[in-house]
Amino acid sequence: MYKLIRPLLFRLDAEHAHHLVFRGLVACEALLARAAAPRPWTHPALEQRLWEIRFPNPIGLAAGFDKDARAPHVWPLLGFGFAELGTITAQPQPGNPTPRMFRLPDDRALINRLGFNNSGADAVARHLAHRLGAAPPQIPLGINIGKSRVTALADAADDYVHSFQRLAPLASYLVVNVSSPNTPGLRDLQSEEQLATLLAALVRANAAFADAARRAPVPLLIKVAPDLADEGLANIVRVAHAGGTAGLVATNTTIRRDGLRTVTTEAGGLSGAPLRNRATDVIRILHRLAGPTLPIIGVGGIFNAADAYAKIRAGASLVQLYTGMIFEGPRLARHIAEGLVDLLQADGFTHISQAVGKDA
Repeated sequence: MYKLIRPLLFRLDAEHAHHLVFRGLVACEALLARAAAPRPWTHPALEQRLWEIRFPNPIGLAAGFDKDARAPHVWPLLGFGFAELGTITAQPQPGNPTPRMFRLPDDRALINRLGFNNSGADAVARHLAHRLGAAPPQIPLGINIGKSRVTALADAADDYVHSFQRLAPLASYLVVNVSSPNTPGLRDLQSEEQLATLLAALVRANAAFADAARRAPVPLLIKVAPDLADEGLANIVRVAHAGGTAGLVATNTTIRRDGLRTVTTEAGGLSGAPLRNRATDVIRILHRLAGPTLPIIGVGGIFNAADAYAKIRAGASLVQLYTGMIFEGPRLARHIAEGLVDLLQADGFTHISQAVGKDA
């Protein structure tokens, strides 16, 4: 069905098509939920516990698709084992001028320079609390937070802490996004000194939240850029270990354009198939550096089960997709999960944990 619809969607502006599909998913959510409880697809070989969280399968929705956390109950209906919502900033912001999202069909890729367009942490928290109060989530929900564009780098820690305090009660885990290329200066926060300062502020806020709520702290993960050199990746791991970080998300979009078939001068982050190999290499490097102490969510260029399995064997315990769904359709997560079971069995593994890092 999606193969018939996709040519029509691809005639539209990429961002307009995204909003159209998203509105359709939200509209269908209530009907689908009434027809069948939104239980996620699972299999004994794929179910795992990380950070004391049960993941029914390792296929997640990447941040950027549901920026305002409007559809927390849609994703298990599509076969996802978890979903990451956002990126959400402390201040509401419209993002960059349009057009700001571009398809590269010959490369199976997207370029976006959206710029963290979202309603702000306060509004998102109110709406999401209402949605989850009416119906608890059936899968883990991560929340991705970034710096508000109007906030100076010197004040970044306070900005992130504001978002953390509003959203932590609603999150299974929180991702600290310091790697988007579409907010000026944001990637400077990946430097060892600035990242350590930011994480220290978030860890203090996390401890205060856990104490007040009488619960465990929320797992904090760092989202890593694919454009860092090996030394930069080593710095990330060092700061993560020292700063109480629970894991890593690898990777964000890339500013590189080498190897593209499409000639383009559009600025922004590139995602999709051209990012696949670099993202997998970064996962492998991070896994070698961190070992099992910092579980990795692998993302970048996943279009099928083989793509996901390559990232798992490189060191990812979980994977995420976004661009692949644009090109392959909404059933992609379920197809990948089913395919992973076959790939694990073909290699003689009875559980996904046995494959993690085998090629690192």
